[in-house]
Amino acid sequence: MRENPLREKYLPTDHKGDPVPYQAEYIWIDGTEPSPLLRSKTRILADDKEPPIWGFDGSSTNQAEGSNSDCVLRPVFICPDPLRGIDDVLVMCEVLNVDMKPHSTNMRAKLETVAKKYARFEPIFGLEQEYTFMQNGRPYGWPSNGYPAPQGPYYCGVGGDIMPGRDIVEAHTAACMAAGLAIEGTNAEVMMGQWEFQIGALPPLEVSDQLWVARWLLFRIAEDFGVFATLEPKPMLGDWNGAGCHTNYSTKPMREEGGYRHIIAACEAIGKKVDEHIENYGPGVELRLTGAHETAHYTEFSYGVSDRGASIRIPWQVAIDKKGYLEDRRPNANMDPYRVTRVIVNTTCSASSGGSGSSSAKKASSKNGSSKKAGSKKAAKKSASTKTLTSVDVLPKKSSKRR
Repeated sequence: MRENPLREKYLPTDHKGDPVPYQAEYIWIDGTEPSPLLRSKTRILADDKEPPIWGFDGSSTNQAEGSNSDCVLRPVFICPDPLRGIDDVLVMCEVLNVDMKPHSTNMRAKLETVAKKYARFEPIFGLEQEYTFMQNGRPYGWPSNGYPAPQGPYYCGVGGDIMPGRDIVEAHTAACMAAGLAIEGTNAEVMMGQWEFQIGALPPLEVSDQLWVARWLLFRIAEDFGVFATLEPKPMLGDWNGAGCHTNYSTKPMREEGGYRHIIAACEAIGKKVDEHIENYGPGVELRLTGAHETAHYTEFSYGVSDRGASIRIPWQVAIDKKGYLEDRRPNANMDPYRVTRVIVNTTCSASSGGSGSSSAKKASSKNGSSKKAGSKKAAKKSASTKTLTSVDVLPKKSSKRR
């Protein structure tokens, strides 16, 4: 974050060990259509109090009528807040009605049901979040009139004249690491002003919670740099790449020796439900999935080894090892990870239930890896500083140290 001397003046300094309140930033997903937005507000809590259930005005977030406007925020994931003090936290929440049942916009609750149903398969995901920095209605770094040089030098490029936004990316990466998120890497993308970060590999609920928090951090940090980070799938029409969220996925049977046949079976199962998946992969897929710019057409389905023009890519190393993961390249940058992970798990695991995949899942060894270094010690260490809560959990009692 850029220094703000005026703000620094009011930050606390030395409290000599005395208990002090802390700030909890409650984050939730609103009801805006077709792409929901993130909302957040701050609650000041006593040093010995965990973030409790809270509420908000749903009539101002497209989630309720003014005559019956109250909605409930239930914490589901808590991590350190890297933008504030050492004891402050970010609180990802799911939205409930006042009867404590999931709100109609609560996609997490639907994912939780599917994740529990197919937990024996131990599905894990790695999500590649692309985004575009915008300023004054154009991609950040583009000339005010006209266009930059054609695509070619920007992907993983080096050099300030062609790589605007690297300082923002570095700030966001540092913030995600400080928050304990399982960020796996970053890179510049094919269009100038477009970047990517990766979250995972984690189970569906955890990876989805963390991606939403990472997005919130991206938007907040972009504020400090005077730019806007958009998840629009095709921010610039014409001969420019769109922005996606390539979704790497595996189950235990896929990660076992001989798991390649389970990968192929998963591809075949997904191919039988093209429309259902596309409906859950984010609004605007028809603008991005045109068959050009490293995409397959959204009305078609294909899979292949090392093929970035296919709907699903099977990495070359996976084909050699005969086990591993697949990459669904169709989800948009603006996709809801709760929806995407749910439909993929439901499609592939339901197809395997009762078959050889089911028995393999029960016998699978937990030592196998997956996409984006799944199960790595580094990822486990990062996750240790965060808390993921299920909808049936009672919030834990305050410990002597919040983290």
